[in-house]
Amino acid sequence: MTSGLEISSISVGPMDNNAYLLRCRADGDAVLIDAANDAQRLLRFIEPGGIRAVVTTHRHPDHWLALQDVIDATGAQSLAHPADAPEIPVVTGHLNEGDTLEVGDCTLSVIHLVGHTPGSIALYYAGEGGHLFTGDSLFPGGVGNTHGNKADFDSLIHDVTTKLFDRLDDGVTFYPGHGKNSTIGAERPNLEQWRARGW
Repeated sequence: MTSGLEISSISVGPMDNNAYLLRCRADGDAVLIDAANDAQRLLRFIEPGGIRAVVTTHRHPDHWLALQDVIDATGAQSLAHPADAPEIPVVTGHLNEGDTLEVGDCTLSVIHLVGHTPGSIALYYAGEGGHLFTGDSLFPGGVGNTHGNKADFDSLIHDVTTKLFDRLDDGVTFYPGHGKNSTIGAERPNLEQWRARGW
């Protein structure tokens, strides 16, 4: 947990999707990252404080299967990158590269990472050593799946390298769309190996 932003997570659905609840300690304002599956579990997870918005990291259905139900129940905004928004069932606002998302008095930066999908985004909170929410663009052990498409892989490894590893300190913790957390420092030595293997 952080002093300014309380970070909670839950794994839902048959693909063990991670959903993250970010709540400002000062005023209780909150957003959910990826209403992935199992709306009832997610609604219990976000209560009693509720949420103001849901951020969908990318357009793949396992990351938004519960989105409509969560939006209907909470009245929250639904935010996504415009390149992926047409394939997400409900989007009420867009998040682009360089935008910021305020959660109470905590500010998250939007980072556009092209390759896993055209509109994948990560969210970065610089407080308390740094916290990065990467969707399916970065995992412990490699970048997201680009299904053997060399152009998509080249784009993703470039964006992950230049926008994440070149900019962020080793102590930054990142939180992927599936599986366990890691740090930028733990994964940095493997970048060239990932680039060489092509996935």
